[in-house]
Amino acid sequence: MSASTGSPGPAKETVGRYGIWSVGLRSEDPARRGEIAEAAAELEQLGYGAVWLGGSSAARHAVPLLEATSRLTVGTSIQSIWQYEAGESAAAFAELEVAHPGRFLLGLGVSHAKLAEQYRRPYSALVAYLDELDKAGVPAGRRVLAALGPRTLELSRERAAGAIPYLVTPEHTAQAREILGEQPLLAPEFGVVLESDPSRARALARDHLALYLSLPNYTDSFLRLGFTEEDLSAGGSDRLVDALYAWGREDRIRDRVTAFHEAGADHVAIQVVDGGSRDALPREAWGRLASLLA
Repeated sequence: MSASTGSPGPAKETVGRYGIWSVGLRSEDPARRGEIAEAAAELEQLGYGAVWLGGSSAARHAVPLLEATSRLTVGTSIQSIWQYEAGESAAAFAELEVAHPGRFLLGLGVSHAKLAEQYRRPYSALVAYLDELDKAGVPAGRRVLAALGPRTLELSRERAAGAIPYLVTPEHTAQAREILGEQPLLAPEFGVVLESDPSRARALARDHLALYLSLPNYTDSFLRLGFTEEDLSAGGSDRLVDALYAWGREDRIRDRVTAFHEAGADHVAIQVVDGGSRDALPREAWGRLASLLA
């Protein structure tokens, strides 16, 4: 393993307290480039510090967002180590760094056995990938890891700027902060349903949760947090859904987001869950959240 040691670098100073996590802000369709750029500029004006490109995004997906803004940090959440070779990632990072210095964070993860055919010994593969990035000159302080379990959180501390856990609770954030220590960036994703009716809100959350309940990396994480097999069955118990998603009145949603900061998060990457297409840009909801969190 390389002797490279993680550092917060510019990450903690640039991402701010809140960001937006979205699959819709990345696209291979040139026709959507203008729409994405306009949305990014609006997010910057609304005061968000960062945008996280959901799904297995690549560094190239950050280009239209960076070009349309002047301060916004853009990160991948995540770029799969199986889909993009380390040399390719390093070259893309270098291009972005020249064009937009200090504004891109390379978020990396191992994806899932169900989604990546090459999935073998994921932890060792991630370490080897980081070794290659070190050799190519990608600073540890400009990469973050999608870490859920203790070993990958430790790796986030030692070999990256910090961690970007997905689908977690404030309890996980408290545990992650203890492992990471004070300095590394801790930026969990958190799903928000702008709906006050309990049945409707939970139905939307369960639709979103369905995929993740089929992925052991997440279900193992839920079990470590004290949920039971019963909580994971039948689409997820109310207890599980209510822990993983915020819904209800604005003050309740604000309190749920604040709980992550109180547990040790530096930044919360908010994902709007509304039952719409994953490629949609829920700009009205992003505006409502900005006002709610101001």
